[in-house]
Amino acid sequence: MLRPERTGDAHSTGEVHGPLLTATRRVSEVPEWAYLERKLFAFQDKAWRLFADRYTEGDGRLVFRDTLGQGMDGRDGVDDFYEPFFNWPTLYLLGGSVDLLTAARRHWRGVTAQLTEMGMLDEGLERGYDWFHQGEGLLLFYGLCLADPQDAELRELAVRFADFYLPGGPNYDSGHRLLRAPHNGSAGPRFGFSDEEAYFPWSLALRPYGLPLDGFDDVTSFDDLASSPERARAYGRAMWDRMGRGDTIVNLAATGLATNAFLLSGEQRYADWVAEYVGVWQERLAGRDVVPDNVGLSGVVGEYMEGRWYGGHYGWSWPHGLSPVGSATVIGAANATLLTGDRGFLDLARNPLDAVLRHAEQRGADQMGTLGERWEPHLRAMPAERTLMVPQRHNDSGWFDFTVMPGQLPLALWHFSREQVDRERIEHLRAESRWDWTAVHTQRIKDEAGHEEPWYEFLHGRNPHFPERMLRSALASCAERVEAIENDTVDPAVGPDALDIHHWQHLNPVVTEALLQLTTGSPQVLYNGGLAQLHVRYHDAESRRPGLPQDVAALVCDISPDHTVVELVNLGDAARSLLVQAGSFAEHHVATVRVDDGPERPVDGPYCRVGLPGNSRIRLTLTMTLRASRAACSSPWEMA
Repeated sequence: MLRPERTGDAHSTGEVHGPLLTATRRVSEVPEWAYLERKLFAFQDKAWRLFADRYTEGDGRLVFRDTLGQGMDGRDGVDDFYEPFFNWPTLYLLGGSVDLLTAARRHWRGVTAQLTEMGMLDEGLERGYDWFHQGEGLLLFYGLCLADPQDAELRELAVRFADFYLPGGPNYDSGHRLLRAPHNGSAGPRFGFSDEEAYFPWSLALRPYGLPLDGFDDVTSFDDLASSPERARAYGRAMWDRMGRGDTIVNLAATGLATNAFLLSGEQRYADWVAEYVGVWQERLAGRDVVPDNVGLSGVVGEYMEGRWYGGHYGWSWPHGLSPVGSATVIGAANATLLTGDRGFLDLARNPLDAVLRHAEQRGADQMGTLGERWEPHLRAMPAERTLMVPQRHNDSGWFDFTVMPGQLPLALWHFSREQVDRERIEHLRAESRWDWTAVHTQRIKDEAGHEEPWYEFLHGRNPHFPERMLRSALASCAERVEAIENDTVDPAVGPDALDIHHWQHLNPVVTEALLQLTTGSPQVLYNGGLAQLHVRYHDAESRRPGLPQDVAALVCDISPDHTVVELVNLGDAARSLLVQAGSFAEHHVATVRVDDGPERPVDGPYCRVGLPGNSRIRLTLTMTLRASRAACSSPWEMA
């Protein structure tokens, strides 16, 4: 059942954007967090320009003289060209400079043209690859749509891209309610894993993840295949048969395309498909302890896996397990819940987390498996010898590949649901962890996440100095990237080769995790295709653009189920005015607001207007109901 049309857009004040709230407290001493926040905005404004000057050409494309689309891994690479800019629209949305949106749009267009020339895109969308990677590549597009929803071209493309997945499109089998292949896109189902002869391994970089398939007596190790072309071809053919066709759970990330199209167009068919496709994965879970990861073309779980519920491409067995499975289920469940209001979809996201937690163990750092890089600084500083780790993967031998639970998954789920069951899961993780959840380690992996635990502790009153520590860490990360750009030895006229196309994303100096957490009360976007699920956001009322106005800093210090607390500080002499919006898509409903320690005032909608005289501050306490109104990706000025 879909949510009703948005209500509460008219207020008792007669203003479409809610009551006007004016700050009366003067700033006698600028809070350190506010100073650091504005410093981070200013520093990044210089940093992204340095990156653009060094690595891009006039039309926005990346400097690259090699080519993609060739060899055994010839379908890979599209995401790596968009990823260096993935969070640039987000920085603009939070309050980055106006020309940052222009730059992000130019780079998206330039890279799209570049990839089209190399034969990797058709009609602007990837021809066909897995959704673990497609989700990464689409973050830039999703960010642009949220930052500039009035752009007619973006709206048209959002609908076009989603239609490749709806009934009547090339990828979806409406009868069996499945996506036909793990590799899919604008060219429809793209069976197998390459356009050349089936062969595995196609890259020695896959060695740490071991073997994709069970049941081969003559193949016991990755090196058995790497050393024998005959075995590699036979194994590749088996992978094609078992893993290269039918549906796989990571395809749930494709619901992001349809959700984005609904938010921009309002067309009901997109919401209906999201509910149908997420719903069929719920049916596949019914009666099982663990959600399966593979479905044959006839709709049967384990059809090509001799009945195994595990073993699908980017599923439970290979290569990463929990990371893609958990991310896809959270993304799919959140999208379906956002569009329908049915919170039952969230059980699909809970299952992978609870499944691995049932098999958790206390382990030492020397027993940690793959994808453990993020936790190295935490465990190095850990006073105990062991901490809680969960298995990431499952094959015929059972659960294996233990590491620390990826914090962004349970935190993103709790943030979206705000339900007690999801908080209890985090509290269990916290109680069983032996590393310091309040510590902020300066580290940067490409998804620009990894600081969920200290933020969670801050929100619950156990980490009061987190804002300052996190902002200093973000400034240090940005400075490290600037220094790396300035000392880069890659020829700026030639760029990296096809084997080093991760080079740019490792040097992207834009950092948004700290700003998302502190200014909006939200975690970093899930990197494999999540939409931004912001608790609150802002619009500059004078400039009529998204983001905090110049000189204004914001801190969300509480997102409890019954109230939200937002601090706003104007560090400058000039007066500023802004809108506070509840939810990424104005989907939350604010009943009342209290200014500082004053009485409650009615709001009855998603917006409040705030006036900030020079050198002033204000504290807003909002009573809010999550997702009480129909979500839409639009500008508040469209209704004014």
